[in-house]
Amino acid sequence: MQRRLTLTLATLMMMFPQIVETIYSPALTHIADGFHVSAEVAAQTLSCYFFAFAFGVVIWGRLCDVIGRRPTILAGLALYLLASIIAIFSTGFTLLLAARVLAAFGAAVGSVGTQTAIRDRFDGYELARVFSVMGIAMAVSPAVGVLSGALLTHYWGYQGVFAGLAALAALLLAYAAWQLPETRPAQVVKSSFFGTFGRMVKDGDIWRSAWLVALFNVCMFSYYQLAPFRFEALGIPPQWFGYTGLVLAAGVGIGAAINKFLIAKQWLFTPLLMLACVLALIGGGLVFLLEDKLWFVLPMMLVVMAYGIAIPNILARALRNYKDCMGTAGAILGLMYYLMLAAGLVLAGLAQRPGIVLMTSSACALLLALTLVRGERTVAISTQPGKPLPDRLLR
Repeated sequence: MQRRLTLTLATLMMMFPQIVETIYSPALTHIADGFHVSAEVAAQTLSCYFFAFAFGVVIWGRLCDVIGRRPTILAGLALYLLASIIAIFSTGFTLLLAARVLAAFGAAVGSVGTQTAIRDRFDGYELARVFSVMGIAMAVSPAVGVLSGALLTHYWGYQGVFAGLAALAALLLAYAAWQLPETRPAQVVKSSFFGTFGRMVKDGDIWRSAWLVALFNVCMFSYYQLAPFRFEALGIPPQWFGYTGLVLAAGVGIGAAINKFLIAKQWLFTPLLMLACVLALIGGGLVFLLEDKLWFVLPMMLVVMAYGIAIPNILARALRNYKDCMGTAGAILGLMYYLMLAAGLVLAGLAQRPGIVLMTSSACALLLALTLVRGERTVAISTQPGKPLPDRLLR
């Protein structure tokens, strides 16, 4: 049969890693109680998840270039399904943690494999448009995950969450097996991993992109890591945490609308990034001031808006100079920013202070954005469909 990479399938694949992580967040307090571990230990499962995710990105990204996009993506989804089944029947925290690490390794294919396939199929204006849609999906997906996780936890406990994860993986695996095409170009160069790695670690713009992606993700995921315990400390029922997903979804919609409007108005990458950093910093400051009240959730809308503006624009430009080795380069970039994210979440889990984490991360992102202001050499984003983005736009 004739298969093609539809926007629906690509969107679901991009949403998958974040949905399956945040769906687990509402169960953290139940896991801490059920396995008799502290809040700090339970929260570190998220850090372990992203460490494993980082190495999964490398392996799957390399396999995308070596054996193709389709078999790599299907293998990753199958591995995630197996890990979720193991988690359902875990009787000790160590086994659960091992299952989560295996699941993270498999879920990584949803990020690097999908981004590679998208870059195979789209370029220029179309790539910017697709990543704009992906940005909305990536920002909405944690809200979808946390609301679903709260409902599953409320009715069936943490075992229900793991069963839901297995069911979701099985459905997506079946859909991908039916519809996902092979997008690897016939002329793809199977470049040396270490050669590409050496090239990228010398590229200051790659480091800047990796740090920016990591910092905005720390802002996003530290909420899902720490907020369940903040709700518990405030004496608020756990299912209420799930409803905050609706608040964050509203922030996503606003951020997506702002991003689309400003790109249409010929805003450049750097001003968009600066706007996102300022929004995140203001939101983090307000969360810090309201940490001891339920109202701390509302300023998170600003943080989510910032995420929705920044991430699609950063990802769309990050690998513009690595088209000859897109899968491997995407894997290395993912390794960099997911290791940074995991390290950030380790510190966040130890701090247990959402406001401080948000303010620190957004301030660091703002400092990085300011380095782009000096010597800015960009032109306006083309808004004409079919017209490639000028190379100098993203320098």
